[in-house]
Amino acid sequence: MCDTIVATSRATADGAVLFGKNSDREPNEAHQVVFLPAEDHPPGSRAHCTYIEIPQAEYTNAILLAKPFWIWGAEMGVNEHGLAIGNEAVFTKEPYEKGKSLTGMDLLRLALERASTASDAVHVITGLLSEYGQGGNCGFAHRLFYHNSFLMADPHEAWVLETAGRHWAAKKVSGVYAISNGLTIGSDWDIASPGLVDHAIAKGWCKDPADFHFARCYSDFLYTRFSCCRERVEGTTGLLGARMGNLTVSDFMSILRDHGCRDVRTRLPERGITGSTICMHAGFGPIRGSQTTGSMVSHLRPDRPTHFVTGTAAPCTGIFKPAWLDAGLPDMGPAPTGTYDAATLYWRHERLHRVVLGDFAARIETYREERDALEGRFISEALDSADRTDSERRALSARCFSEADGAEEKWLERITGVRSERKSPLPYRIAWKGFNKAARMPDFS
Repeated sequence: MCDTIVATSRATADGAVLFGKNSDREPNEAHQVVFLPAEDHPPGSRAHCTYIEIPQAEYTNAILLAKPFWIWGAEMGVNEHGLAIGNEAVFTKEPYEKGKSLTGMDLLRLALERASTASDAVHVITGLLSEYGQGGNCGFAHRLFYHNSFLMADPHEAWVLETAGRHWAAKKVSGVYAISNGLTIGSDWDIASPGLVDHAIAKGWCKDPADFHFARCYSDFLYTRFSCCRERVEGTTGLLGARMGNLTVSDFMSILRDHGCRDVRTRLPERGITGSTICMHAGFGPIRGSQTTGSMVSHLRPDRPTHFVTGTAAPCTGIFKPAWLDAGLPDMGPAPTGTYDAATLYWRHERLHRVVLGDFAARIETYREERDALEGRFISEALDSADRTDSERRALSARCFSEADGAEEKWLERITGVRSERKSPLPYRIAWKGFNKAARMPDFS
């Protein structure tokens, strides 16, 4: 379960396009941020995707990916042209291809490697979809099959692309847009796959072209309903609309941290049987198995886009740090896996994150203001430094990552020194005990 948001230039405070996404995966499905340089490929080369190989492009763009550690593709990323893409799992009436195929995350990476604009990315993905389809298991510890939607933005425009098997519809975005785990396009689109409407009529999903509505006709009711996608899209769209014309990088980060209300203490992570908040937390039960494992916000100005990544789970407990493609990434340790490793950025943060979850309302307040001030300084320094040399920006990025790491160590020590006055519900504690055991997580409480 995920959420992706975008604001075009007319909706932002400074005229830059803004893009943001939360990647929601299983709690121990470690999130990894990687940079891959541009590359020329000899004739006959093959791209080795998650499950299959396809012919390689002659040239692939430099890309920054934020991804589940075990997948070739990614849930979100950006390329050297300032193109940013996020994908969402969507559940439709079309059969899922459960054999080896291109995953939605593979399609996202291939588009970043091969496209230079958002409209180009639409054509890259739909071309690959027509030729190879989409499918394959996308679950880590538990098998999961789904189709995909994509929100893509460059410094000049944004597009939404939604798919059901090999069928699809796409439209250009004006103002703000949000997607989650359900189809959002209705009767209005700019381009679509051949036979999109005729197929729905033949299946009996609508009576005639006048009755056609993409989301209503193609959505699977059960999975779409329990994904709580409509509640989350209403939440993100409302938060975006409230700041229309004045949206900033900080606003996007705040939206990705949203727990469904202004006061996080009234919507605690342990409450509820579904994952209905934008900043998602896993819990007890079959439909609380996902949480936000990584987040990204991109400030897409035409000359020098600036990106902010957490590289860690739960943005409500962590910090966004700046990165630029031409400056590379700071050292974040070895690639993480599904088990605890303090040498990796993801698992170092999990020590703080999982202790905070033990008494969220009280523990987050011990450092929230300090976190916001530190992050605010990172944002200001990064945006002010966008025109500096790559070596200066590389040093700034490394310093921000280091400062964030040190601050989280300090906050963890502070929290563990304070005795909690309350306990979260027993089922919630049982769920997290199981997640921690599977990850071989030490007890830091």
